[in-house]
Amino acid sequence: MLNLSTLKTPGVYIDEVSVLPPAVAGVATSIPAFIGYTEKSTATDSAAQEPERITDLREFEETFGMPQAEDDGISLEIIDHTDKDGNILRTEYPVPKMDESKRSPHILYYALQLYFANGGGPCYIISIGEYSGNIAASRFANGLAALAMEDEPTLIVMPEAIYLPNGDYATTYQSALDQSADLQDRFTIIDVKNASDPLTDAEDFRNLSIANNLRYGAAYYPYLKSTVDYRFVTPEQDLKVTRKKVDPDGNETDEYTDKPLSDLAASDNLLYKQLQNLLTQVEMLLPPSAAVAGVYVQTDSSRGVWKAPANVGVTAISGLNAKIDDATQGELNVDSTAGKSINAIRSFVGRGTLVWGARTLDGNDNEWRYVNVRRFFNFVEESVKKASFRFVFEPNDANTWVSVRAMVENFLILQWRAGALQGAKPEQAFFVRVGLGQTMTEDDVLNGRLIIEVGMAVVRPAEFIVFRFMHKLPEA
Repeated sequence: MLNLSTLKTPGVYIDEVSVLPPAVAGVATSIPAFIGYTEKSTATDSAAQEPERITDLREFEETFGMPQAEDDGISLEIIDHTDKDGNILRTEYPVPKMDESKRSPHILYYALQLYFANGGGPCYIISIGEYSGNIAASRFANGLAALAMEDEPTLIVMPEAIYLPNGDYATTYQSALDQSADLQDRFTIIDVKNASDPLTDAEDFRNLSIANNLRYGAAYYPYLKSTVDYRFVTPEQDLKVTRKKVDPDGNETDEYTDKPLSDLAASDNLLYKQLQNLLTQVEMLLPPSAAVAGVYVQTDSSRGVWKAPANVGVTAISGLNAKIDDATQGELNVDSTAGKSINAIRSFVGRGTLVWGARTLDGNDNEWRYVNVRRFFNFVEESVKKASFRFVFEPNDANTWVSVRAMVENFLILQWRAGALQGAKPEQAFFVRVGLGQTMTEDDVLNGRLIIEVGMAVVRPAEFIVFRFMHKLPEA
């Protein structure tokens, strides 16, 4: 507004007066940051590469390269079934299996494929080093330090952390949870190691030293049998082929063993092509965090951050590495001792594979039990925080208080209308308090403190739907 006391020269002056109140712009809620190793990287032992924002897999390849080529853990087999005279009746080409103990631990590229296949969008990549034989907790610490300097990311995803020893694995995820709590604008998706049966894996996870800021993270289980293709070494001199004959009595005779696959390219190109096609069918197990991050993005986009990211199908997979029934999930979902809830991913006949849980790690906390409640508060807090910067150094008086309250109330009314808040009327859904005698004392005003209290009744998921059926007696 024009300051009239400064006018000294005769003339005509235009004074534009804003009649619209300040508004809160909602921040992005589903921008994951993936931390891991890449083919190309400028990371060192003491610092990760600067976070890079990408929108698709092509951008990742241009900046960070391709997945590490597999050269071990796989063997190809050809079985010729013969008659008693040694004549071949039919030839079998079993789909090879990967020895998980020998495959590369660098799975970030593959995890990103699952992320984009499940609805993922723009995300950040934090490279912590080039491919090597080791996964180091110190490198993940470097990655988290680099991530702490970025404002936009709202999800932390570290698929390769499953290869850390249990102690380092716990330390790394605890650091991620601590960062989420300190910054209050992000959430951590945790992969539970799938090493044994569900109950044993759950017990092992709960016994780890992950104990603080549990409300800022959620754990998922089991691993996914993805349809992502491995990248193998070329030429395939390190991939070995065994061919054997089996007679009607089951006797086996080796024609050749451990023959380099690349040798067949010249001697039997048709067989070479058949075996190459088999390599595209090798099952790849991947931890679920990247796919779940995609589900978060998909749910936020189609419904809103207030909708629980559950009862949503997981795509680009052929199955799960562990079967979970109702009784088993009950043990995963509710941990009466430590409250460390583990969200199950389950297969249902006729419905596919679904994310079937929406609890944070703080599953016994009535306030912060659900993922959507925690993430919605993150969303509102960050949005209001950024919108309120315009009031810093404004007069700490009633005019400013009214403007702040109106700004926050208008924003929350929009969220209530979208379905994020409970209540038939706005006053039942939220409250905003600010003012002398309400949220501040004279001492607060003298010391420049403007305190606003906001309460919200966020919608919670219908986790347990109960129908009560009973006999109705016939009426005369």
